[in-house]
Amino acid sequence: MSTLVKPEIHKGKSLPTSMQAAVYRGVNDVRLETVPVPQIGPGEVLIRVHTCGICGTDLKKIHTGSHSAPRIFGHETAGQIAAVGEAVENFRIGDRVMVFHHIPCGECYYCRHKVFAQCPVYKKVGATAGFEPSGGGFAEYVRAMDWIVRKGVVKIPDNVSYEQASFIEPVNTCMKAMEALGPRPGETVLVIGQGPIGIILAVLAARAGATVVTSDLHPQRLKISESFGLRHNLDAGSGPVERVREMTEGRGADAVILAAAGNSLVRPAIDAARPGGRVMLFAQTQRSEVAIDPAAVCVDEKTLLGSYSASVDLQEENVRLVFSGEVDFARLVSHRFPLHQAVEALHLASNPGPDSMKIVIQPGMEWAKN
Repeated sequence: MSTLVKPEIHKGKSLPTSMQAAVYRGVNDVRLETVPVPQIGPGEVLIRVHTCGICGTDLKKIHTGSHSAPRIFGHETAGQIAAVGEAVENFRIGDRVMVFHHIPCGECYYCRHKVFAQCPVYKKVGATAGFEPSGGGFAEYVRAMDWIVRKGVVKIPDNVSYEQASFIEPVNTCMKAMEALGPRPGETVLVIGQGPIGIILAVLAARAGATVVTSDLHPQRLKISESFGLRHNLDAGSGPVERVREMTEGRGADAVILAAAGNSLVRPAIDAARPGGRVMLFAQTQRSEVAIDPAAVCVDEKTLLGSYSASVDLQEENVRLVFSGEVDFARLVSHRFPLHQAVEALHLASNPGPDSMKIVIQPGMEWAKN
């Protein structure tokens, strides 16, 4: 690997050789460690991380041991370019950016069929803070590889905060689900689960003109949902399937989005959809067996859909929405942790309370003040 081409200078100091990172060492074992600052090669950039959101897929990997150790997770990353490699023309040191960790090749069978998340290049992570590339946002610095720099690094306007920009990747994943689900004006859409992702999905469905009904066990989350203009809120513990049917002349919702991870919710989600309706599984990322009624798909003609990860085709539209400020996604951030408290941040994200929404790790909490 080549050495850094252009060292970053902060108040007369060169780029450091070591940094702090939250390192995954095994199942439920994440440790704050000192690791080397990644070196970059031609076409690559080094990003000094300001904010990285904690995603449920990060937590799944940590808790299930689905990935080998050691790794540094974190992929909802926004920060500042600290160094650029040879042949990088569109970025310079000091640029404020967010970085995707997956970008497809654009040429393979799956890309031609617009199923980007199944592209072999897409599956190859292109952002790392060291070890096996795994996003790297839970560290002080992240290396973005050349194919990511070409299509997956986005400049942040001066009037947009790092926190708002860190939502670009998760909002993209939600927009992809909306494109597949196709909510239309006049339809009723039920969104089960009002964590940060559930609220984003509900907001996007409402933007499409649908009447959105939200459901969650925690009244606090429904209050937050209401603050985003989502007025039809149901207590998940009081029979939301029956309530939705009452609201739709006994039919059920035209579309149902399952934004909560529990597999026990799949059957109720299908039951809540009207005959001929659609059901989107968004949070079911762990492989397992789930009992469903096949006649609901065959006889009742309900369509079962899935959506995973982001779509490069939606990137421009997605970026415009986040940067426009039309939706203040940063309001979903409930807890901010400096990097040295990353383990505590991950623990809270793994054991969310009624008042915890988006939890972010902010290595830039200190340097951005200087």
